[in-house]
Amino acid sequence: MKKASTSKDKLFETAARLFYQHGYRATGVDTIAAESRIGKMTLYRHFPSKDDLIVAFLQQSDEDFWGHFELNADDASTARSKLLAFFDSLQAYVLSPDCHGCPFLNIVTEFPEADYAGHQMAVEHKQEVLGRFAQLAQEAGARQPTELANALFLLMDGAYMAARMFGNSESNPAVDLAEAARQLIDAHCGA
Repeated sequence: MKKASTSKDKLFETAARLFYQHGYRATGVDTIAAESRIGKMTLYRHFPSKDDLIVAFLQQSDEDFWGHFELNADDASTARSKLLAFFDSLQAYVLSPDCHGCPFLNIVTEFPEADYAGHQMAVEHKQEVLGRFAQLAQEAGARQPTELANALFLLMDGAYMAARMFGNSESNPAVDLAEAARQLIDAHCGA
């Protein structure tokens, strides 16, 4: 039984890495099986379809995002400082070689059909993020919390797209992400 769990984990980790680095459509089950050195029969026993692997990856990505968000917010004492801590951390991440954009933006780009399960998961994730930004904006005393949340949301997703486009090069405009977030928050909440 332990071997099955290990093979499932290895398949998932391989698929997750390939999906994130190369894209969902570009990564086939043959590639996942070959890279993981686990046969396709075993792959299909654990994940009946590639879509099941994609859904599992997006679920894990959602958990990772919120775990990272909370980890950065833990040391912050105010809603404003929680937002700033998130954007400081996001800037470091989107400028790192480990960042290949946002898995949720990537899925809706590759699968624009609104009824696709991965697309629906992405929309749900992004709505939760927007809701959390709005809650923190309100707690921070923003005069227009919805507008601030929308602006921060667009700033975040723009940074993810810049990471996908420019990588960790010096030309990546995300070098100013944390400062842009700070200026938006100050404009809406006061310095």
